[in-house]
Amino acid sequence: MEVVENSKNPNHSPERKRGGWRAISFILGNETLERMGTMGLSANFMAYLTKVFHMELVDASNVYNLWLGLSNLAPLLGAIISDAYVGRFKTIAYASFFSLFGLMTVTLTAWLHQLHPPECNIHHPDSCHRPNKLQLGVLFLGLCFLSIGSGGIRPCSIPFGADQFDQRTEKGLKGMASYFNWYYLTFSIVLIVSHTIIVYIQDNISWTVGFSVPTGLMACSIVLFFVGTRFYVYVKPEGSVFSGIVRVILAARKKRNLELPVEDGTVEYYDPPLKHGVLSKLPLTNQYKFLDKAAVIKEGDLTSDGVPVNKWRLCSIQEVEEVKCLIRIIPVWSAGIISVVTVSTQGTFIVPQARKMDRHMGPHFEIPAGSLSVISFITIGLWLPIYDRILVPSLWRIRNFRLTLLQRMGIGIVFGIMSMFSAALVERVRRTQALEMTQMSVFWLALQLVLMGLSESFNFIGQIEFFNSQFPEHMRSLANSLFPLSFAASHYLTSVLLTTVHKLSGGKDQPDWLDNNLDKGRLDYFYYMIAGLGVVNLVYFWYCARSYQYKTGSQMEDLEEEKSLVD
Repeated sequence: MEVVENSKNPNHSPERKRGGWRAISFILGNETLERMGTMGLSANFMAYLTKVFHMELVDASNVYNLWLGLSNLAPLLGAIISDAYVGRFKTIAYASFFSLFGLMTVTLTAWLHQLHPPECNIHHPDSCHRPNKLQLGVLFLGLCFLSIGSGGIRPCSIPFGADQFDQRTEKGLKGMASYFNWYYLTFSIVLIVSHTIIVYIQDNISWTVGFSVPTGLMACSIVLFFVGTRFYVYVKPEGSVFSGIVRVILAARKKRNLELPVEDGTVEYYDPPLKHGVLSKLPLTNQYKFLDKAAVIKEGDLTSDGVPVNKWRLCSIQEVEEVKCLIRIIPVWSAGIISVVTVSTQGTFIVPQARKMDRHMGPHFEIPAGSLSVISFITIGLWLPIYDRILVPSLWRIRNFRLTLLQRMGIGIVFGIMSMFSAALVERVRRTQALEMTQMSVFWLALQLVLMGLSESFNFIGQIEFFNSQFPEHMRSLANSLFPLSFAASHYLTSVLLTTVHKLSGGKDQPDWLDNNLDKGRLDYFYYMIAGLGVVNLVYFWYCARSYQYKTGSQMEDLEEEKSLVD
């Protein structure tokens, strides 16, 4: 970030030469190693639960989804703590140690034979010992530590990087846009490495070494993060955004009997200058007019200095519009839950499916089952540069057209539905061939994974950009907690669907759809069910998107954005 020499601003030091790409290099390095550690554990964790802890498929799926749900629910609390109390740097620092403790604990469950069940007897595979209370307790403790770590790192990593750029300048805005591109690129690299090299070590060398590598990478990420402390820009916490939201709602409720005239200009609204740290002015909009009452100045609301007598009775237009931004976003956010269910469902079953298929690539090499998901990540890595550098500028030059963020998200939902239908068809053929005692090539799973990669490229990245652009700047931690929150809700929903289908499907003579032996179950029916939910969700998303009003008061005019697209 360029130095802003303003002694009146407590967020800036007159002599500082902080921020910018020098600071970003440490942040991206820390983020890359941290994700390499946590993703290196989660990439193949379903196989660990079924192979080492001898869990049934549905039980392992529930543990996996509940853990991921908790890990994605925690960022909401982390965002509140960061914005209101300790700031982003300290939140990331404390959370990183929790992630390290979690990885060390899970590694111990693989290393010490007392902390995992004994190996199954090859001649009697049905007599495998289940994990005892101590073994499960230590495993769950490690997962809880990891969830706490995710709660602090996920909502703060992107905003902390954005803090390093002066967003009041065109140079700072372009730097931040480039930072997002590098963030996505490093994330794709992390996913590819964790799902290939680390998974291969876990499957073919040992789980202890396979978990020790992510633990070591996590320790390196902490060291790198603290090495860059003298280069960072530190933005002080400005109080919880939730208190401002509650104040607007209560102020509007207290003035609920106030009549707002149809014509503008006949009432006076409280509209003071922007606070430091707030970069864009939000004008008064016509949506949710009942909230406007919170900003109407009545007799006795202001002191002689123009300051509200009671902050719980009079709020500014800016505060009212910030609450409107949140209300507008919630329906769109909720539509993202089902779209994530498609990813979590395939993430749950892709490994058991792959283990039932022919995974040979050549006569001597067998692809690890946990590495199949890398096809989706390669798709993302290839598609993003094509979309950003070729498709978007070409559409603008030829037809003066560009996709809005909501259109991009909708296209991603369509690709997700197509992926689930493809997955159902492939599983149906795989099961038929398995019953005929023939193995199907694992590369038949590639189509659904490519479609899922395209879904993530459009939908997930579109969601991240949508939340970051539609929330006010000082609410970015909250914005970046919404995306993990949709993952949390989707994982819990997936767990409920798994448990319900496991109990209700099947009959006396028929196994349930999610039988531990996929050849006996009907996983394809479950995939069709998820695809059907996706179709319903697409209709709901269309209904939410057609009435959405984008945030006004952007930092750069549309003309400048269009110019940058052509450039």
